Amino acid sequence: MKIAFMGTPQFAVPILEKMNEVHDILLVVTQPDKPVGRKRILALSPVKEAARSLNIPVFQPKKLKTEYQVVLDLKPDLIVTAAYGQMLPRALLDEIKAVNVHGSLLPKYRGGAPIQYALFDGLKETGITIMYMAYQMDSGDIIKQEKIDIDPEDNYQSLSNKLSILGSQMILDVLGEYENKKIVSEPQDLSKVSFAYTLKRNDERIDFNQTVQSILNRIRGLSPEPGAYAYLKKQLIKFYRAKISDIIDSEAIPGTVIENKKKLIIATLDGAIEILEIQVPGKRQMAITDFLNGQTIIHKGDVFIEGNE
Repeated sequence: MKIAFMGTPQFAVPILEKMNEVHDILLVVTQPDKPVGRKRILALSPVKEAARSLNIPVFQPKKLKTEYQVVLDLKPDLIVTAAYGQMLPRALLDEIKAVNVHGSLLPKYRGGAPIQYALFDGLKETGITIMYMAYQMDSGDIIKQEKIDIDPEDNYQSLSNKLSILGSQMILDVLGEYENKKIVSEPQDLSKVSFAYTLKRNDERIDFNQTVQSILNRIRGLSPEPGAYAYLKKQLIKFYRAKISDIIDSEAIPGTVIENKKKLIIATLDGAIEILEIQVPGKRQMAITDFLNGQTIIHKGDVFIEGNE
Protein backbone atom coordinates (compact mmCIF):
# COMPACT_ATOMS: atom_id res chain seq x y z
CA MET A 1 0.00 0.00 0.00
CA LYS A 2 1.22 3.52 -0.80
CA ILE A 3 1.38 5.72 2.29
CA ALA A 4 2.22 9.31 3.19
CA PHE A 5 3.55 9.41 6.76
CA MET A 6 3.46 12.42 9.07
CA GLY A 7 5.36 12.54 12.36
CA THR A 8 8.06 14.46 14.20
CA PRO A 9 9.42 13.17 17.56
CA GLN A 10 11.13 9.92 18.50
CA PHE A 11 7.72 8.43 19.35
CA ALA A 12 6.94 8.28 15.63
CA VAL A 13 10.22 6.67 14.50
CA PRO A 14 9.51 2.97 15.28
CA ILE A 15 6.09 3.38 13.66
CA LEU A 16 7.66 4.71 10.46
CA GLU A 17 10.36 2.02 10.44
CA LYS A 18 7.88 -0.82 10.95
CA MET A 19 5.55 0.40 8.19
CA ASN A 20 8.48 0.81 5.82
CA GLU A 21 9.21 -2.92 6.13
CA VAL A 22 5.87 -3.80 4.56
CA HIS A 23 4.49 -0.80 2.70
CA ASP A 24 5.64 1.82 0.21
CA ILE A 25 6.22 5.08 2.09
CA LEU A 26 5.97 7.72 -0.63
CA LEU A 27 6.76 10.72 1.55
CA VAL A 28 7.54 11.68 5.14
CA VAL A 29 6.08 14.98 6.33
CA THR A 30 7.67 16.40 9.47
CA GLN A 31 8.05 19.73 11.24
CA PRO A 32 10.66 22.24 10.02
CA ASP A 33 14.16 22.06 11.50
CA LYS A 34 14.38 24.07 14.72
CA PRO A 35 17.28 26.00 16.29
CA VAL A 36 18.37 24.53 19.63
CA GLY A 37 20.90 25.38 22.33
CA ARG A 38 22.74 28.60 22.97
CA LYS A 39 24.28 28.58 19.53
CA ARG A 40 20.84 28.07 17.93
CA ILE A 41 22.06 25.28 15.67
CA LEU A 42 19.34 23.83 13.43
CA ALA A 43 18.35 20.36 14.60
CA LEU A 44 16.61 17.73 12.50
CA SER A 45 13.56 16.00 13.92
CA PRO A 46 14.07 12.32 14.81
CA VAL A 47 11.61 11.41 12.05
CA LYS A 48 13.57 13.37 9.45
CA GLU A 49 16.77 11.58 10.49
CA ALA A 50 15.00 8.21 10.22
CA ALA A 51 13.52 9.07 6.83
CA ARG A 52 16.94 10.02 5.50
CA SER A 53 18.42 6.72 6.69
CA LEU A 54 15.57 4.91 4.90
CA ASN A 55 15.98 7.00 1.73
CA ILE A 56 12.42 8.32 1.92
CA PRO A 57 11.71 11.84 0.57
CA VAL A 58 11.04 14.44 3.27
CA PHE A 59 8.66 17.42 3.15
CA GLN A 60 8.73 20.09 5.90
CA PRO A 61 5.95 22.64 5.44
CA LYS A 62 5.75 25.53 7.85
CA LYS A 63 1.98 25.46 7.48
CA LEU A 64 0.48 22.26 6.15
CA LYS A 65 -2.84 24.11 6.05
CA THR A 66 -1.67 25.94 2.91
CA GLU A 67 1.06 23.60 1.60
CA TYR A 68 -0.75 20.27 1.36
CA GLN A 69 -0.84 20.00 -2.44
CA VAL A 70 2.48 18.12 -2.42
CA VAL A 71 0.73 15.28 -0.57
CA LEU A 72 -2.32 15.32 -2.82
CA ASP A 73 -0.18 15.11 -5.96
CA LEU A 74 1.36 11.83 -4.77
CA LYS A 75 -2.10 10.20 -4.58
CA PRO A 76 -1.31 7.94 -1.59
CA ASP A 77 -3.76 5.22 -0.61
CA LEU A 78 -3.66 6.44 2.99
CA ILE A 79 -2.09 9.01 5.29
CA VAL A 80 -0.71 7.78 8.63
CA THR A 81 0.15 10.31 11.34
CA ALA A 82 1.92 9.92 14.68
CA ALA A 83 2.65 13.01 16.79
CA TYR A 84 3.10 15.19 13.72
CA GLY A 85 2.39 18.49 15.45
CA GLN A 86 0.08 20.23 12.98
CA MET A 87 -3.61 19.86 12.22
CA LEU A 88 -4.38 18.28 8.87
CA PRO A 89 -6.44 20.67 6.71
CA ARG A 90 -10.00 19.73 5.81
CA ALA A 91 -9.17 19.90 2.09
CA LEU A 92 -6.60 17.14 2.57
CA LEU A 93 -8.83 14.93 4.73
CA ASP A 94 -11.66 15.32 2.22
CA GLU A 95 -9.48 13.80 -0.51
CA ILE A 96 -7.42 11.14 1.32
CA LYS A 97 -8.32 8.90 4.24
CA ALA A 98 -6.02 9.32 7.23
CA VAL A 99 -5.42 7.37 10.44
CA ASN A 100 -3.58 8.53 13.54
CA VAL A 101 -1.50 6.62 16.10
CA HIS A 102 -2.31 8.40 19.39
CA GLY A 103 -0.60 7.86 22.76
CA SER A 104 -3.66 7.52 24.99
CA LEU A 105 -6.87 5.55 25.39
CA LEU A 106 -9.21 7.95 23.63
CA PRO A 107 -11.48 9.74 24.28
CA LYS A 108 -9.23 10.48 27.28
CA TYR A 109 -6.34 12.88 26.68
CA ARG A 110 -7.04 14.33 23.27
CA GLY A 111 -4.23 16.68 22.30
CA GLY A 112 -0.48 16.96 21.93
CA ALA A 113 0.74 15.79 25.36
CA PRO A 114 -1.18 12.60 26.28
CA ILE A 115 1.87 10.72 27.56
CA GLN A 116 2.97 13.55 29.84
CA TYR A 117 -0.52 13.97 31.28
CA ALA A 118 -0.88 10.26 31.98
CA LEU A 119 2.23 10.60 34.17
CA PHE A 120 1.17 13.93 35.68
CA ASP A 121 -2.10 12.35 36.77
CA GLY A 122 -0.42 9.27 38.23
CA LEU A 123 -2.27 6.77 36.02
CA LYS A 124 -1.50 3.06 36.41
CA GLU A 125 -2.20 2.30 32.76
CA THR A 126 -2.53 4.02 29.41
CA GLY A 127 -2.35 2.79 25.83
CA ILE A 128 -2.45 3.40 22.11
CA THR A 129 -5.48 4.35 20.05
CA ILE A 130 -5.49 4.14 16.27
CA MET A 131 -8.37 6.11 14.85
CA TYR A 132 -9.54 7.81 11.70
CA MET A 133 -8.53 11.44 11.42
CA ALA A 134 -11.31 14.01 11.62
CA TYR A 135 -11.14 17.78 11.32
CA GLN A 136 -11.66 18.30 15.06
CA MET A 137 -8.62 17.38 17.16
CA ASP A 138 -8.37 13.63 17.93
CA SER A 139 -12.11 13.21 17.49
CA GLY A 140 -12.23 10.51 14.82
CA ASP A 141 -13.78 7.06 15.11
CA ILE A 142 -11.68 4.49 16.99
CA ILE A 143 -10.31 1.58 14.96
CA LYS A 144 -8.12 -0.22 17.50
CA GLN A 145 -6.99 0.22 21.12
CA GLU A 146 -4.55 -1.64 23.35
CA LYS A 147 -3.57 -0.98 26.97
CA ILE A 148 -0.17 -0.93 28.63
CA ASP A 149 0.84 -0.70 32.31
CA ILE A 150 2.65 2.39 33.60
CA ASP A 151 5.46 1.27 35.89
CA PRO A 152 6.32 3.35 38.98
CA GLU A 153 9.78 4.12 37.58
CA ASP A 154 8.51 5.20 34.15
CA ASN A 155 9.25 8.72 32.99
CA TYR A 156 8.22 10.43 29.77
CA GLN A 157 11.00 8.85 27.74
CA SER A 158 10.52 5.27 28.90
CA LEU A 159 6.73 5.37 28.63
CA SER A 160 6.89 7.04 25.22
CA ASN A 161 9.26 4.33 24.01
CA LYS A 162 6.95 1.54 25.20
CA LEU A 163 3.91 3.14 23.62
CA SER A 164 5.78 3.71 20.37
CA ILE A 165 6.71 0.04 20.11
CA LEU A 166 3.12 -0.94 20.84
CA GLY A 167 1.87 1.49 18.20
CA SER A 168 4.31 0.14 15.62
CA GLN A 169 2.91 -3.35 16.14
CA MET A 170 -0.71 -2.21 16.03
CA ILE A 171 -0.41 -0.10 12.89
CA LEU A 172 0.55 -3.09 10.73
CA ASP A 173 -2.60 -4.91 11.82
CA VAL A 174 -4.73 -1.87 11.03
CA LEU A 175 -3.11 -1.35 7.63
CA GLY A 176 -3.73 -4.98 6.78
CA GLU A 177 -7.38 -4.63 7.75
CA TYR A 178 -7.67 -1.40 5.76
CA GLU A 179 -6.12 -2.96 2.68
CA ASN A 180 -8.52 -5.90 2.90
CA LYS A 181 -11.51 -3.64 3.63
CA LYS A 182 -12.10 -5.33 7.00
CA ILE A 183 -11.79 -2.32 9.32
CA VAL A 184 -14.46 -1.91 11.97
CA SER A 185 -14.56 1.41 13.82
CA GLU A 186 -16.76 3.06 16.42
CA PRO A 187 -17.40 6.65 17.51
CA GLN A 188 -15.79 8.03 20.64
CA ASP A 189 -17.89 8.39 23.79
CA LEU A 190 -18.23 12.17 24.00
CA SER A 191 -19.19 12.01 27.69
CA LYS A 192 -15.65 10.78 28.51
CA VAL A 193 -13.60 13.31 26.54
CA SER A 194 -10.66 14.98 28.29
CA PHE A 195 -7.74 16.98 26.93
CA ALA A 196 -3.96 16.98 27.18
CA TYR A 197 -3.01 20.13 25.33
CA THR A 198 0.54 20.70 24.11
CA LEU A 199 2.65 21.77 27.08
CA LYS A 200 3.35 25.42 27.73
CA ARG A 201 6.20 26.85 29.78
CA ASN A 202 3.98 27.21 32.83
CA ASP A 203 3.22 23.45 32.78
CA GLU A 204 6.89 22.72 33.48
CA ARG A 205 6.97 24.56 36.82
CA ILE A 206 7.00 22.76 40.14
CA ASP A 207 4.67 23.99 42.85
CA PHE A 208 6.11 22.70 46.13
CA ASN A 209 2.83 23.61 47.79
CA GLN A 210 1.50 20.31 46.43
CA THR A 211 1.71 16.72 47.60
CA VAL A 212 4.87 14.64 47.27
CA GLN A 213 3.24 12.34 44.75
CA SER A 214 1.95 15.18 42.61
CA ILE A 215 5.43 16.71 42.41
CA LEU A 216 7.11 13.39 41.64
CA ASN A 217 4.56 12.78 38.88
CA ARG A 218 5.29 16.19 37.38
CA ILE A 219 9.03 15.49 37.35
CA ARG A 220 8.50 12.05 35.74
CA GLY A 221 6.31 13.53 33.05
CA LEU A 222 8.95 16.10 32.10
CA SER A 223 12.04 13.88 32.13
CA PRO A 224 14.40 13.82 30.32
CA GLU A 225 12.99 16.74 28.31
CA PRO A 226 12.35 19.56 28.98
CA GLY A 227 12.79 19.04 32.74
CA ALA A 228 10.69 20.40 35.60
CA TYR A 229 11.86 23.66 37.13
CA ALA A 230 11.56 26.04 40.06
CA TYR A 231 13.38 29.22 40.99
CA LEU A 232 15.84 29.81 43.82
CA LYS A 233 17.18 33.33 44.28
CA LYS A 234 16.11 34.22 40.73
CA GLN A 235 18.00 31.23 39.32
CA LEU A 236 16.12 28.62 37.31
CA ILE A 237 16.95 25.11 38.54
CA LYS A 238 15.75 21.95 36.82
CA PHE A 239 14.92 18.58 38.33
CA TYR A 240 14.94 15.30 36.39
CA ARG A 241 14.65 12.57 39.02
CA ALA A 242 13.43 12.51 42.61
CA LYS A 243 11.92 10.20 45.21
CA ILE A 244 9.97 10.37 48.46
CA SER A 245 12.19 11.41 51.36
CA ASP A 246 12.18 9.68 54.73
CA ILE A 247 13.50 12.92 56.25
CA ILE A 248 10.80 15.51 56.84
CA ASP A 249 10.37 18.75 58.76
CA SER A 250 6.75 19.34 59.64
CA GLU A 251 7.50 22.98 60.49
CA ALA A 252 9.12 23.82 57.15
CA ILE A 253 7.07 25.72 54.59
CA PRO A 254 6.77 24.01 51.18
CA GLY A 255 9.83 24.63 49.01
CA THR A 256 12.25 24.89 51.93
CA VAL A 257 15.59 23.08 51.64
CA ILE A 258 15.71 20.70 54.63
CA GLU A 259 19.06 19.07 53.81
CA ASN A 260 21.83 20.04 51.36
CA LYS A 261 24.91 18.06 52.35
CA LYS A 262 24.82 14.35 51.50
CA LYS A 263 21.28 14.69 50.14
CA LEU A 264 19.16 17.47 48.69
CA ILE A 265 15.76 17.35 50.37
CA ILE A 266 12.97 19.86 49.80
CA ALA A 267 9.79 20.23 51.83
CA THR A 268 6.40 19.79 50.18
CA LEU A 269 2.79 20.23 51.30
CA ASP A 270 2.65 16.81 52.95
CA GLY A 271 6.27 15.73 53.41
CA ALA A 272 9.47 16.09 51.42
CA ILE A 273 11.18 14.89 48.24
CA GLU A 274 14.79 13.89 47.70
CA ILE A 275 16.27 15.19 44.45
CA LEU A 276 18.34 12.62 42.54
CA GLU A 277 19.21 14.48 39.32
CA ILE A 278 19.53 18.22 38.82
CA GLN A 279 20.73 21.00 36.53
CA VAL A 280 21.72 24.49 37.62
CA PRO A 281 22.58 27.51 35.44
CA GLY A 282 25.80 27.06 33.46
CA LYS A 283 26.15 23.38 34.37
CA ARG A 284 25.24 20.11 32.72
CA GLN A 285 22.55 17.80 34.03
CA MET A 286 24.11 15.68 36.79
CA ALA A 287 23.50 13.17 39.57
CA ILE A 288 22.87 14.85 42.89
CA THR A 289 25.97 13.30 44.51
CA ASP A 290 28.17 15.02 41.91
CA PHE A 291 26.31 18.30 42.28
CA LEU A 292 26.52 18.42 46.07
CA ASN A 293 30.29 17.90 46.04
CA GLY A 294 31.42 21.48 46.68
CA GLN A 295 28.31 23.30 45.43
CA THR A 296 27.59 26.77 46.83
CA ILE A 297 24.25 27.51 45.19
CA ILE A 298 21.71 25.76 47.43
CA HIS A 299 21.78 26.15 51.22
CA LYS A 300 19.76 24.68 54.05
CA GLY A 301 16.82 26.97 54.76
CA ASP A 302 16.62 28.35 51.21
CA VAL A 303 13.13 28.36 49.73
CA PHE A 304 12.29 27.39 46.15
CA ILE A 305 9.44 29.23 44.50
CA GLU A 306 7.28 28.28 41.51
CA GLY A 307 8.60 30.87 39.13
CA ASN A 308 10.19 34.24 38.59
CA GLU A 309 8.46 35.15 35.35
